[in-house]
Amino acid sequence: MFLHCIQNNMDRPDDIYQYVLNSYHIVRITMPLSPPNNLINKTQHDMMNELLSGVRLKGLEYRRVDISAPFGLRFGEESDKRLAYFHFIGQGSAFLRTRSGTVHQLACGDAVLMPCAGTHDLYSEDGAPLISINAFEKVQLCDATSEISACDTGICRSKDNLIFSCAMEFDLGWLHPLAHLKPEVMHIETVPDYDPQIPAILDVMTKELKAKRPGYSVILTRLADVVAAAILRRWVEIGCNVCGWVEAMRDPKLAQVLSALHHDPGRQWSVADMAFEMGTSRSVFAERFAELTHSTPQQYLGNLRMRLASQWISRDNLSLDDIADRLGYSSAASFSRAFKRTTGISPGAVRSGVLPEL
Repeated sequence: MFLHCIQNNMDRPDDIYQYVLNSYHIVRITMPLSPPNNLINKTQHDMMNELLSGVRLKGLEYRRVDISAPFGLRFGEESDKRLAYFHFIGQGSAFLRTRSGTVHQLACGDAVLMPCAGTHDLYSEDGAPLISINAFEKVQLCDATSEISACDTGICRSKDNLIFSCAMEFDLGWLHPLAHLKPEVMHIETVPDYDPQIPAILDVMTKELKAKRPGYSVILTRLADVVAAAILRRWVEIGCNVCGWVEAMRDPKLAQVLSALHHDPGRQWSVADMAFEMGTSRSVFAERFAELTHSTPQQYLGNLRMRLASQWISRDNLSLDDIADRLGYSSAASFSRAFKRTTGISPGAVRSGVLPEL
């Protein structure tokens, strides 16, 4: 009965969290993508929260892999730029080789998020033959989750390697200016210091991965989503500050300007209007804005409008007339011209499933 309930309530993760965390006597955890309250003031906190809320991190395919050494697993397609991968080592160890050839050693309990994974490998030792993960026979557990068993029956359940992997749709949304700074690998190791509940979640994942209790696959998918989100949040908070863009969120005056733009993108903003929000001259504002965001104010506003428009077209199915009205364009035709000029594709292409590179 429980298994039936779990598998038919994929859209109710709170029930799953409550069940699994109570099972291990862990206080229920919530994992918003917003940063800690003491990091920045309210305006900055609201702005960062809004930016992070636009991040899209959606699991598409989950796999539990039970395999004996020596092994070599190849994941990913080089052609898919929007696909991320999450890997968790529940038992044993593995080496991770990225598409650039960099090798990372992963121990039991390690988790990594690869935001632009491309083709990459998990293997037990140098020289192990590499086999595409898609070549293994799998048992489908539910719509998006499968199980692969490729181990020596004499050592399975004792010395085999347990890996939980997920292919994810990943879109930075409003944080797209950080896209060029995404590392090949985001590692869990720095997260527990700032999210002390993460070790407990990883412990639950390890136990579920090994025990294979009824409903374990859905529980693992939800917890994997939480851990991947925590890794991403930590990178946004500290890992990408080298560009100065997130530093803009910590500049109270500039954060106020950005917040105003995001809350009223359809207003006919001039540089003078933005400078007034910041309480400074146009020249000082424009210089500070470019220094921290690497774009002009009008470029930022234009991209903001087109990202909103892309969401309204692809996710909310709004009409072009409604979008034009919301974003301050005189007609659907003028909006369409601006959209194609900025994104390189038409609104109709977005409605049919093509996503713009913004």
